[in-house]
Amino acid sequence: MSLWLANVAQLTRRSLTRMLHQPGSLFFGLCFPLVFLAVIANGLSPADRLPGFPGDTYLDFAIAIPFVHGALFSSSSAATELARDIETGFLNRLALTPASGAPLVLGHLTAAVVLGVAQACLYFVVALAVGVHFHAGPGGVLVLIALASLVCLSFGALGTAVALRTGSSEAVLGLFPLFFVALFLSSLNLPRNLIEADWFRWIATLNPVSYEIEGIRSLVVVGWDAQALALGFASGLALVAAALALARAAFRERLART
Repeated sequence: MSLWLANVAQLTRRSLTRMLHQPGSLFFGLCFPLVFLAVIANGLSPADRLPGFPGDTYLDFAIAIPFVHGALFSSSSAATELARDIETGFLNRLALTPASGAPLVLGHLTAAVVLGVAQACLYFVVALAVGVHFHAGPGGVLVLIALASLVCLSFGALGTAVALRTGSSEAVLGLFPLFFVALFLSSLNLPRNLIEADWFRWIATLNPVSYEIEGIRSLVVVGWDAQALALGFASGLALVAAALALARAAFRERLART
């Protein structure tokens, strides 16, 4: 077990090093969520005057955006790197070693979570700098980072399943715009009870990403909301379990072909 964990740690470090050697992508992944937040917060700021709107300001409500977008970018980078390892034959070569290929997959996922945590810490500092007040207090910040990490893991696991199934970095890159659509069709920009379009509200209610977002948001605008946090963690864990099951099946099929 210690050797297996050491292999995971080494491959995690390898994946992180490869991502850090692409400063352009890293900079874009860090800054785009903040730019998007600024645009959305400026454009939709009058929404905080709606009756029943949660939070003191729309910025407090929208601060969940960079945490979720950052998780998406970090998981996208990790899944793309895994697909490139498949394209270059590195996964096949690793499968012939005592480590097998499983540590490679876990290494990429762990790297995505590590990068996601670093991004979440940055976004927290930025949030404090622009005056966002976290009603849950210092303990809530740790829970927020944990939930953001779970969001990153869920996106990363889905990307991993696609990478293992297709073995194509282009296919993985083509998948992540669909994740943006999933974010758009959620409660990311407005609370579900204030979405007037019935079809939009219905999709947002069925969308598990809504509950992950609302769990993060609750720590800022409400404080300790047990229901929102329970739904957020439950939705994230359900997505991770389903995605890892798909990834495991794709992994076995890919190794069987080697």
